[in-house]
This record gives sequence, structure tokens and C-alpha cells, in this order.
Amino acid sequence: MQYAGSVLQVLRTRVFRHLFFAQFVSLSGTGLATVALGLLAFDLAGAQAGRVLGTALAIKMVAYVFVAPTASVVMAKVSPRHAMVFSDLLRAVVAYGLPFVTQVWQVYVLVFLLQAAAAVFTPTFQAVIPRVLPEEDDYTQALSLSRVATNLESVLSPVLAAALLLVVSSSTLFFGTALGFVASAVLVISVVLPRSLATAFEAEESFISRVGHGIKLFIAKPTLRPVLAINLAVAAAGAFVIVQTVVIVRTVFAQTESMVAVLLAVNGVGSMCAAVFLPRIFRRHSERAIMLNGAVMLSAATAVIPLAIAIGPAMLGLVGVGVLWLLIGAGWAMAETPIGRLVRRSVETAELPAAFAAQFSLSHVCWLVTYPIAGWLGSHDLSITAILLASIAAGATITAAFLFRLTTPSEE
Repeated sequence: MQYAGSVLQVLRTRVFRHLFFAQFVSLSGTGLATVALGLLAFDLAGAQAGRVLGTALAIKMVAYVFVAPTASVVMAKVSPRHAMVFSDLLRAVVAYGLPFVTQVWQVYVLVFLLQAAAAVFTPTFQAVIPRVLPEEDDYTQALSLSRVATNLESVLSPVLAAALLLVVSSSTLFFGTALGFVASAVLVISVVLPRSLATAFEAEESFISRVGHGIKLFIAKPTLRPVLAINLAVAAAGAFVIVQTVVIVRTVFAQTESMVAVLLAVNGVGSMCAAVFLPRIFRRHSERAIMLNGAVMLSAATAVIPLAIAIGPAMLGLVGVGVLWLLIGAGWAMAETPIGRLVRRSVETAELPAAFAAQFSLSHVCWLVTYPIAGWLGSHDLSITAILLASIAAGATITAAFLFRLTTPSEE
């Protein structure tokens, strides 16, 4: 009750409320785009859709890892409202153009523009919130709500996509994506924000400097070294789910487009269910135990995917894949959610921005590696790809367990 009251108190702040819902509808649009992009890749490349989608998502990671730092510096002296509205409108235009592409290379160009715009919106949004909510407790609740919005997006967007696909074509999802970005822009315009974030950016040093310092922290702190391996385990299993779901559903089991969205939603449900129970689990178990168990779960589930694909009849095998997607989602949340708590406990308050910036960058580097593996190798053999990615996840999990054992109880 106290937590709910705090959340409601934060949402009573008009500026944050509008920004929060702007983020939520923007994420919903992004979720629709993820489903639609997979279906578009299948329309253009058929059984090779995994290769196209894997490359497109790798381009997305390039934008996050390399464009975001540049955007943070370039947009530092620009009105945050102008920056966020520009980002939303650019993404709306790109999303509107995606249904009309006829070549794979056009997909890559538009995806890069879409994610480059997101690389402007996200750091600007993150920099505005502490200005809007200067009280630490309010800011903490705002961060929690932002995380909830991200989790809900992974569940609600595929469900919405599945419902829409019952009555409209897959290309229509891109128009829904565009509407989400336009709605986000309207919400941002409706509030007054700080004219410039230059002081905040200058005080925090450049993003590159913070990431460099943060990486040194991850290397120096024994409790943070296992996080690097956990990130790789999550990315290995998650990449297969995101990249190859459309191929498994449409090619292996010859199911409808809406089933693609359903399976992605099942994965999100697994993540949400685990997230709901994690606060209670934290009272009985350490972060390391939860993270390792989650990593083991997603590694094992990924390793069993070839068996589920081989099961007949088709519907029984599809149900098996759904169960595995649920388990991967749960393991994903268990492995990833405690990382923030571990980082907060491991570094001084003044070093938290650098540590979280490093976590953002290093985790996306892992996805940058695993997306192409899932896409390119998966276009040749889904089973071998699943086994390879499961092996990577398992190896990363074993490495994390070994690194955790090198820490002392006083370091936890």
C-alpha cells in the first residue's frame, strides 16, 4: 500500500505524468514495430527472414551503442521538448514508410533512422526526469514506473498486435506504430520542460567518459564482473526468441501471423510473472542466487528448442515452443532484474551514473554479437543455432558462477 501510494503521488505531478505516458505509448509503438518488422522480413525474405531480422536488430544495437553517446552531446544544448518531439515525429515518418519498402536494404536504412531517433529520445527523457522530480524518493519511484512501462510493453504490444492481426493486415501495424509516436509527441508538447540540459550534461562529463570510467568499475569490482557474463547469457537466449520466432511460427509450423505476436507475448508474460514475484524472492535469496538460477533456466530452455521443433503434430510442438518461450522470459527477468540492485550496492552514489552507463553499453554490445548469430546462422539451421546460443548462455552462466565464488560475503 505504501508503494502504491508513492506511485500515485508521483503520477500526480502533471509534467511527469505526461512524460510517463509519452514514454508508454512510445514503447507500445516500438513493440508493435517489433512484431510488424518480423512479419515484413518474412514477406521480403521468406525462410531467410531470420537473417534479415537479425541484421536489422544488430543495426538497432549499433544505433544504441554508438549513436546514443553522440546524440547526448549534440542535443545537450537543445530544448529537451524539441529534441523529444523531433525524435517522435521522425520515428512516426519512418514507421509510416516501412510498409511501402520493397527491398531488404531499405529496411536496414529505415531501421537505423528509427533507432537513431530513439537514441535521441531515451537519453533526453532520462536527463529530464531528475529535473522534473528533484526529490530522491520521487525520482526512485519514477525509475520504477519507467521499468514497469518497459516490461508492460513486452507483454501488451504483442497481445495488441495479435488482436489487430485478426482484422487487419500486418502492414497496418506500422501505422499503429506511427500513431503511438505522434501521441507521444503530443503529450510532450503539452507540458513545459527545462529549456536546456546543458548544465546537467556538462556536470556529468561526456557519455564516453562515463562509460570508460564505468567499465573500469566493472573490472575493478569483484561483485560486478559476473554481471558481464549474465548480460551475455540473457542476450544469447533472448536473441533467438526475438529473431527466430517469426520463422518458427510461419515456416516450421505454418501458423498465422497472429501466432507470432502470441508467442512473443508469452515470452513477455513469463518475464512479467517472474518480475511480480521477485520482490518476495529477494527477501529469502541473494541476488547472485536469483541471477544464476535465471541464467540456468534460460540456458536450459534454449537448449531444448530443437526438441520442441521436432515434435509432432505441429500444434503440440508449437505448445512446447510456447512453454520454452515462457521459461526463457522468466529466466530473463530473474537474471537481469537484480543487476540494478547489485550495481547500487557495489559502487558509491557518485559513481552510479558511470556504472549504469557502462551496464547499458556493455549489455547492448552483447546483443550486437548475438543478434547476427541468431539471424545468419539461423537462416541455415535453427536447431544448430539454438544449441550454439544455448552453449554460449551456459558458458556465460558458468563463468558468472565462477566469478561470484571469487567474491567474499562482505562484498555482496
